[in-house]
Amino acid sequence: MDPLGIDGAWCYTPRVHTDPRGMFWEAFRAAELHDAVGHGLDLAQVNCSVSARGVLRGVHFADVPPGQAKYVTCVSGAILDVVVDVRTGSPTFGRWEAVRLDAVSRRGLYIAEGLGHAFLALSDQATVTYLCSRPYTPEREHGIHPLDPEVGIDWPLDVEPVLSDKDAKAPSLEEARAAGLLPAYQTCVDFYRELRGRPRQG
Repeated sequence: MDPLGIDGAWCYTPRVHTDPRGMFWEAFRAAELHDAVGHGLDLAQVNCSVSARGVLRGVHFADVPPGQAKYVTCVSGAILDVVVDVRTGSPTFGRWEAVRLDAVSRRGLYIAEGLGHAFLALSDQATVTYLCSRPYTPEREHGIHPLDPEVGIDWPLDVEPVLSDKDAKAPSLEEARAAGLLPAYQTCVDFYRELRGRPRQG
């Protein structure tokens, strides 16, 4: 697990074994995640999305606590996966980092509670899976506009992005902050500390 420049975001690159039959890799290793992050991922829900090229999903985040941590992989095709620090008071507030997830590297991205998440489908079709620490709860879910110029994500767009109605109507980062929708960094840090104090499973 390699840390990104935003606290709470980690990238995992598996060893991919190939032979004449095909290939095999360990897409998720709980022990490695625990050693890196300091706690496990309580698996509450597994999501799968299929997106056409140019589909842009996010930036999504949930209230903390309990928030929703995610472990994201792209099982077919390719995406640009983006983490945005939307935690007010964070030293990297408003910063974003991007990682290409695809069916070649087989990398996975862990995104802690309180961080924003978005991705752009780069291939004609991309299938993405998310392991989630909490089930989807609409009243706790929020978003900011993925094309917000204040955030300035460098999307490699050579086609018109396709957004859901909800994402297209999402507020800017500043509007979300003014409305009190963003999680506080200290609240998130306290929650991470609480998670680290729980007994290790497995």
